[in-house]
Amino acid sequence: MAQRRSIPVGRVKRVAPLVALTGRTAGDAVVASLQRRIRGVDNTAAVHERAADRYAAVLGRSRGVLMKAGQILSFFAPSDGATASVYSTALARLQSDAPPMAPEEAAEVVRAELGAPPEEIFAEFDAVPFAAASIGQVHRATLHDGRVVAVKVQYPGVDEAIRADLANVELLGTFLRLGASVMPDMPKIDTRALAEEVSARIGEEIDYRTEAANQIEFADAYRGHPFIRIPEVISELSTARVLTMEYVDGMRWAEAAEQDKELRDRWGEVIYRFVWGSMRRLRAANADPHPGNYLFHPDGTVTFLDFGCVKRFSAEQVLGLQAMERAGNEGDPVRLWHEATALGFTTGGRAPSPEQLADWLDVLWRPSTGEQPFTYTPEFGMEATRQVMSPFGTHAEVLRRIDLPPDFTFFLRTDAGLTAILCRLGATGYWRSIVDEYDGVAPPATELGHAEIEFWGAIPAGGPR
Repeated sequence: MAQRRSIPVGRVKRVAPLVALTGRTAGDAVVASLQRRIRGVDNTAAVHERAADRYAAVLGRSRGVLMKAGQILSFFAPSDGATASVYSTALARLQSDAPPMAPEEAAEVVRAELGAPPEEIFAEFDAVPFAAASIGQVHRATLHDGRVVAVKVQYPGVDEAIRADLANVELLGTFLRLGASVMPDMPKIDTRALAEEVSARIGEEIDYRTEAANQIEFADAYRGHPFIRIPEVISELSTARVLTMEYVDGMRWAEAAEQDKELRDRWGEVIYRFVWGSMRRLRAANADPHPGNYLFHPDGTVTFLDFGCVKRFSAEQVLGLQAMERAGNEGDPVRLWHEATALGFTTGGRAPSPEQLADWLDVLWRPSTGEQPFTYTPEFGMEATRQVMSPFGTHAEVLRRIDLPPDFTFFLRTDAGLTAILCRLGATGYWRSIVDEYDGVAPPATELGHAEIEFWGAIPAGGPR
């Protein structure tokens, strides 16, 4: 009893709704599975629609870390078009329902962090935010030297709420079990290790000094790049709760999606090169793939925003992922299996056979093994996510035998996000040529490839083993 009384009442109140939701969701999933197998009645869509509504309601009330971790859970939700839209809509509702700060609240955060009110720090400061961030909002301002900047101001109290949630083991553990209840046949996950990984990334994201350091690293690497742009950070006006950076004007996603095919293809290749080039050269992935984090320019360049969630990898992990893709591209299931095992995706006697693993993953390599040029389409995106993530398809048994190493949770999120963006752009490209170029087995074959090689002065580090 003493131990129970030592747990603050607030923690109990925050865990209780998730415990109830986990039980209800798991029960619904079991019933739907039995109905599908015994009676041939598929109520899966209804189950997920109810789960998504409950999920949005609980997370909306909980705030704190659950608002951030919800993005991770959505990755594990089933990926067929109808169900994916249910969960995407729930997440969108969570973000859109967050009201902006009152002008005096934002001014107080700036004053507390920078030592003076915004009208003194800046020559001009627009009190009305022009964009919302996940845990803050963004204002346009002008420095006294005339530079136009974007000022990201964190919502008051959100850092304390998230840190309190991260310290609440029961809360995050229950939340991750909720993900398992939504999809009981998904890959085996060590929820304790995954909780540690999620906590680490979210813990970094709430401190804007970490985001500033990440952004400076990427900006330093890509400064002067022919088609990748990273806004410069104004370090002297950046703190734990205020981040000031160069303001960049550009097309947002809705406008970019309406541009002509040639321009969208170019943007697609730019984003593809940014994601995989950063993995190869910086051994880092900007793990928040979202259309709102890109600014598109008529000259074919792209500006990349939001470096709060960056996952770093060892050289061995990057080479291992590269070797896995190479084996998949070259149709070598045995080598693919060995590389996947070395990275921790398959373990012990429960592992699928090399042929099963290769057949399951073949859709991931199709953009580079299929006829070139290859076009990413919404239909391909749905097929890929169904084949790789659906526990009800022909590869369900393989899926149950796969492990998900926590280190790669955010990498898979980045990869899935990249595929989604390219599919929504309808991007066509010579993707195999880019892979061969990055693996160091062929010279550049595209205009952007030649421009990038000239910028870097060498083939990306880490050729085939």
